Amino acid sequence: MWPIFLRFLFFLLLVKPFLLLAVGISVRGRQRLPHQGPALIVANHNSHLDALALAAILPLRLLPHTRPAASAEYFLQGRWRSWFARKVIGIIPVATKGGAAHAEVLHEVKEALLAGDLVIFFPEGTRGEPEALGQLKSGIVWLAETLPEVPIYPIRLRGLGKVLPKGAWLPVPFFCDAWVGERLRWEGDRQRFMTALVTRLTEPT
Repeated sequence: MWPIFLRFLFFLLLVKPFLLLAVGISVRGRQRLPHQGPALIVANHNSHLDALALAAILPLRLLPHTRPAASAEYFLQGRWRSWFARKVIGIIPVATKGGAAHAEVLHEVKEALLAGDLVIFFPEGTRGEPEALGQLKSGIVWLAETLPEVPIYPIRLRGLGKVLPKGAWLPVPFFCDAWVGERLRWEGDRQRFMTALVTRLTEPT
């Protein structure tokens, strides 16, 4: 119970005021956001702020069930960082190194979706250059194919990579946008799915 209470405090007192006052993130297509889980929220990845921004634009009542998939190697370093990442932010740690099979690496992501959670997932696997979409890894295809009943909500983010770029620790004010695209579902064709996803993550809706 305490972690959920701390999560609400963290978002209400820090994340949302920062996004409103310092960043001023504008959400286009807000009506397309999910209103319940399970849901897979997929976005381009340029900043550590991406997951926080995505969780913050969702309805507040969904916060206890919103969980970002994040690098285990980074967020589980150190006792306090690991506790804060897992308990307050609610991350699902994903091993980004080692070459294990998708079924092993994404097991917790799959279980969270089966439990009805909303999972924030970055198919590039790591932060890239601002305003540039890197190559999408095959994990997103595995998830879509394994859980075809789970809807996928693509969101294109712009500007957060300039507010807090990779390697930086001090955020700077910069106007940001989030475009919520039409949701996707697995239809059995990998190439068609990836093409549709890339289109939604690179073109405004």
